[in-house]
Amino acid sequence: MRDTEIASPARPDATPETIVETDIPARLDRLPWGRFHTLVVAALGITWILDGLEVTLAGTVAGALKASPVLHFSNADVGLAGSAYLVGAVFGALFFGWLTDRLGRKKLFFVTLSVYLLATAATAFSWDLPSFLVFRFITGAGIGGEYAAINSTIQELVPARVRGWVDLVINGSFWIGAAIGALAAIVLLDPAVILPEHGWRVAFLIGAALALIVFFMRLWLPESPRWFMTHGRAKEADEVVAGIEVRLRAEGHAIPDTPLSKVRLRTRRHTPLADVAHTLLHVHRTRTLVALALMAAQAFFYNAIFFTYALVLTTFYGVPSQHVGWYILPFAAGNVLGPLLLGRLFDTIGRRPMIAFTYLMSGLLLALTGWLFANEMLSAREQTLAWSVIFFFASAAASSAYLTASETFPLEIRALAIAVFYAVGTGVGGVIGPLLFGALIDTGSRASLFGGYLLGAALMVIAAAVMWRWGVAAERKPLEEVARPLAFME
Repeated sequence: MRDTEIASPARPDATPETIVETDIPARLDRLPWGRFHTLVVAALGITWILDGLEVTLAGTVAGALKASPVLHFSNADVGLAGSAYLVGAVFGALFFGWLTDRLGRKKLFFVTLSVYLLATAATAFSWDLPSFLVFRFITGAGIGGEYAAINSTIQELVPARVRGWVDLVINGSFWIGAAIGALAAIVLLDPAVILPEHGWRVAFLIGAALALIVFFMRLWLPESPRWFMTHGRAKEADEVVAGIEVRLRAEGHAIPDTPLSKVRLRTRRHTPLADVAHTLLHVHRTRTLVALALMAAQAFFYNAIFFTYALVLTTFYGVPSQHVGWYILPFAAGNVLGPLLLGRLFDTIGRRPMIAFTYLMSGLLLALTGWLFANEMLSAREQTLAWSVIFFFASAAASSAYLTASETFPLEIRALAIAVFYAVGTGVGGVIGPLLFGALIDTGSRASLFGGYLLGAALMVIAAAVMWRWGVAAERKPLEEVARPLAFME
């Protein structure tokens, strides 16, 4: 075994006195890309597809919910439902993020997926506004927990040289789910195909069916070796990495069996919340500021606009609710292409310049498009094209916020750090956004809605400035170099 352990006699594999000297991080980062990594991306990255599906369905069925003889939602009710989903995501991220660092990545990404599956299925059987809000809250909790468990796992398994691009592409896959949701809505909201009151219910059942498939896809995934090593379970970490190496060699990849640099860690069973707070508020105070600025800005920007996307089309452009899906498809395409085409630059040109650039472009383009909208200079198609261009940059920007929150903090608190920034950013930017924009749309005033767009643009520009001034150049560096583990020993 390549790890050296010096342990107390009481419990040699998990006590705080255990010291592990290991080359696990270096072995993971030197691995060539293989089928293992592709399967990890597919099985874990599908979380964002699920979220995209959920958000799109909630947005595209807004008209059906308003016309439902059972629910009779108003525009404000639709915005409230979006906020309920996001509030649930905030609480889910914090609670499940805390458990992920304590109990392991693998256990939690099954728990969170199960919560999502059951709650989104229950949404299909909602009978009034309170029941719909409760089920959307629980669905959001499952997705929020997924963000913490999945982001940390992917970061810890993907080689450093491609970590930025992979993370951006995975986060951008949200819009594959959005496209699926849009296509499903086109069919399910067509009265000629299915009764409107049944169509929106079937739409939510699609999410549950997809989650069930994902559950079985994840059965083969290993626990994060990095999580094992920080919890004194060096032998299990070694076995996981050795298994990956065997798999890759069998595929024809050459992996030299040469000595690598090691890290020495004093392991612990869990990290006290006091240590978490000290790390975020004192040790890495500046990084905390950057992560909060990025997360809050993108959360407001995205959720405010996308949760009310269908309402803008139906209210100001007279687009029938059953046709909204056609307008979401090009919008989704722009969001997928942004991280896919720009992602490599985050690993080559670097994090700071690319993150600042994408945030700045998103803000400036939204301000311009908002002005054109306010002056009635855009048709529904032109408005959609403009949003597609904006979110080509904004999708890469939003994905980079999750990348920053996950890679710039120590291993022991990574999942909880992601959860904290997601929760605060979403709580400040995401929950307020749909409520505010729902109310602005209800006024029927383009000028009022333009004011909301300007607020979102200003937040993105401010975040760009914060990143440019204080951002971390984490490109192509091992996670342990970007942020030393709390248990690191000289």
